[in-house]
Amino acid sequence: MRISRNIFSIQILILLLLTGCSKPTGQAPAPAVQAPPATEQARIGRNAAVAMPDEYSAQVSEDILRAGGNAVDAAIAAGFALAVTFPEAGNIAGGGFMLIHADGESVFLDYREVAPLAAHRDIYLDDAGEVIPHMSLIGHRASGVPGTVAGFQAAHQRFGKLSWRDLVMPAVHLAAEGFVVHAELERVWRKYRKPFIGKTNFDDHFGEMLQGQLLKQPELAKTLQRIADSGAREFYSGETARLIVDEMERGDGLITAEDLERYRAVWREPLTAGWRGYQLLSAPPPSSGGFAVIQLLKMKDYLDHYFTGVAHNSPQYIHLVAEMEKRVFADRAEYMGDPDYLRVRVDELIAEEYIAMRAQQVNPDEISSIEASPPGLESPQTTHFSIIDAAGNAVSNTYTLNNSFGSGVVIPGTGILMNNQMDDFSVKPGVPNYYGVVGTTANEIQPGKRMLSSMSPTMLLEDGEVAMVVGTEGGSTIFTTVFQTIVNIVDFGMSPSAAADAVRFHHQLLPPDLVTYTPSRALPAETITTLGDRGYRVEPHFFDFGDVQVIVRDGDTLYPGSESFDRGQSRVIELD
Repeated sequence: MRISRNIFSIQILILLLLTGCSKPTGQAPAPAVQAPPATEQARIGRNAAVAMPDEYSAQVSEDILRAGGNAVDAAIAAGFALAVTFPEAGNIAGGGFMLIHADGESVFLDYREVAPLAAHRDIYLDDAGEVIPHMSLIGHRASGVPGTVAGFQAAHQRFGKLSWRDLVMPAVHLAAEGFVVHAELERVWRKYRKPFIGKTNFDDHFGEMLQGQLLKQPELAKTLQRIADSGAREFYSGETARLIVDEMERGDGLITAEDLERYRAVWREPLTAGWRGYQLLSAPPPSSGGFAVIQLLKMKDYLDHYFTGVAHNSPQYIHLVAEMEKRVFADRAEYMGDPDYLRVRVDELIAEEYIAMRAQQVNPDEISSIEASPPGLESPQTTHFSIIDAAGNAVSNTYTLNNSFGSGVVIPGTGILMNNQMDDFSVKPGVPNYYGVVGTTANEIQPGKRMLSSMSPTMLLEDGEVAMVVGTEGGSTIFTTVFQTIVNIVDFGMSPSAAADAVRFHHQLLPPDLVTYTPSRALPAETITTLGDRGYRVEPHFFDFGDVQVIVRDGDTLYPGSESFDRGQSRVIELD
């Protein structure tokens, strides 16, 4: 990806001439990118790069790469480490997606949680058919069957170089010896612990999480040691499984021994599309993220005549993107779900003619109503990391407990925090979930079904080589953030770090006039006023969405970038 010394408008023009892309001409020239500091660069050859959510996962992944591991090895080790040092989202009792490009092959691993066999469509409704508040969010009944450990082992069996034990032991040591609590972890703990008080054992297990405190987790260390010694079977049918089932029975939860024994991670084909000379790879269903990223990027190209000369994050830019996002979320609500339980018409949703038709429906001047944005066919806590190894193999991994600290239930004797992923189903069609997103029967609860996700691990390939690895946390804001990050780099010439730090905004169909932005860096007051004059309500989002981790390859140079507003740490690793 040519980003550091070239003018992007020239690059895009050449790519369009060579590929015959259907993107209209007239793209506004993007500025030349200023080269990032030397600390953000690494020459490819015997070098690698990581973009991680915290310093501990960055160090663990670096150590694994230096020991001869590949990108998948580093991803697995980092994932286990984050279960210790990033407890609000890193996990072994959640689930997620891993997009892998290794040895010239691109594959997608779905280790999303599934609904327990005891779950059914109306399980969170009262006798009057109304949603019981918080039942799908807090406590034992909020958890789906975890997939993380099975997913990591499946990835290791197919691509791993180092031993399984070598990949888990760094997390064992972190749990046993402790890590220093970051100010951001204290902030998240203070914000999200309150709903658990008196309802779960969260406080009994964790106590206080204060900045500078050394937090040791001896029970979690023992659990991870068992997993290191015995593999995934320990989690799904061994001592850990027994402890999970015992606690589920005590707390009237849904997960049984049969649920754990039946769980399997699934290999799927990544969604792929041509875009500006790149091969775009992203998440297939049960994620809605991949189709959304593809739709947004291509819709923007079809609307290029409206974007010409429009400044980044100006009122008109935000309006146009909001109009696009409105239609993507309408399609998400109507059509997306677990492909093992319904026919997801994803090929039609990312077809050129369909995206062109949706683009034509965008109103460049006014806010479209819900009625004018129907489907077109007849976080808040997640964490993401990106890795490119010395051989050019790459991993884009997003995994989650759903909300911060999941359901708030800690399995006694294990140190494991359980997810609250059941809230990602449509608990009742048309009723918004925690993130304000609505769904239909396509995402209704069924036993063994995977709940819909917005996670969007994404890559761009150029001439068969990885040019960008990107992803983020953020619930329903994930794919809008991934889209904006890609556009910030490719269209506006930002470095990865600048793109990760840029002000972001979000619109998701309902309410039709609401645009939210990242609270930590607000939109300019003039922009907010101008959008208000056009009929928008512009407000800070209810959480500071996004924690972008991105790596870009430009020729033989790697540029990793992590968002500076959180704990993220990106680094290059010189292996010569």
